[in-house]
Amino acid sequence: MGAIYNGQYVKGLVHVVVMGVLIAIVSSEDLSANLQPLFGMMIAVWVFYMAFEAYHTAKKRQLGQPVDEFSSIVPRRGKPSGLPLAPTFLIAVGLLFLLHNLNIIRIGELLRYWPVALICLGVYMLYERLGGGETQERNDRVSGNARQEAANERR
Repeated sequence: MGAIYNGQYVKGLVHVVVMGVLIAIVSSEDLSANLQPLFGMMIAVWVFYMAFEAYHTAKKRQLGQPVDEFSSIVPRRGKPSGLPLAPTFLIAVGLLFLLHNLNIIRIGELLRYWPVALICLGVYMLYERLGGGETQERNDRVSGNARQEAANERR
């Protein structure tokens, strides 16, 4: 509810949907007993993330910093990647649940491979870190030059 309090209604809706999906996964009979603690911990992590994220967004608003609809604790650096990851992920999850409801695949069997998601996330984070560093340095130089020019104009 913190995102809604901060005026980020779409983000608040996304937070509620993610929480509902996590609860649905934990309460699913298809989930093997050894994966229930993992998803239970993910619910706890999600609750704390939402609270911290709302706090940081509210703090930015108090300081007069710009806040967009999907601002986050983790700043985005550089230009957005060519692949829209969030929509692609939502489509994949929706397709997975649809195929499960149609009894074409069983989610319980696919969840055995959840470490693959961690590997993919790690690869993506490594890619962003290695590719985003140069862009951040360039942005810092450009903003430093802009500050220097503004100081020269005031003189």
